Amino acid sequence: MKKSILMLAAIATLALTSCKDNAAAKVSDANVEVGAEAAADAAKFPVMEFAELEYDFGTIDQGTAVEHMFKFKNTGDAPLVVVDAKSSCGCTVPTWSRESIPPGGEGEMLVKFNGSGQNQVSKTVTVTANTKNGKELIKIKAFVTPKPGAAASGSPVQINSSGL
Repeated sequence: MKKSILMLAAIATLALTSCKDNAAAKVSDANVEVGAEAAADAAKFPVMEFAELEYDFGTIDQGTAVEHMFKFKNTGDAPLVVVDAKSSCGCTVPTWSRESIPPGGEGEMLVKFNGSGQNQVSKTVTVTANTKNGKELIKIKAFVTPKPGAAASGSPVQINSSGL
């Protein structure tokens, strides 16, 4: 048994160390060029540059729906693809074109806010795209004037008959 293991180890050692081919000689100049081009393309990213990162609706009445169109430009070296856009709350809905935007091209993202909440309200939209960072942020804000008779906390306060 020891002889067969020793013989097997000797054959494996001989097989692994007897390679006489020079690996560097097998690399062609054409393959090096293709690899260099692929590496250069991998370093190219789109850049999503918004005309404005935040929009203030000012003072609005509670329940009043408002919307704003955020404009952006691809100032990078590769086509820009917006994969997703999510708001920090369901009261804000972003919509955008699903088409790829070439370098130098422009796009738009419509952000709708339903006017919920009270007083100063601020919402964030996280845009997921194929940029170097992968995520971009835009914001909206408004001062929401409560409807007459609405409680400041959003729910009525009840006091029992004992005054406690």
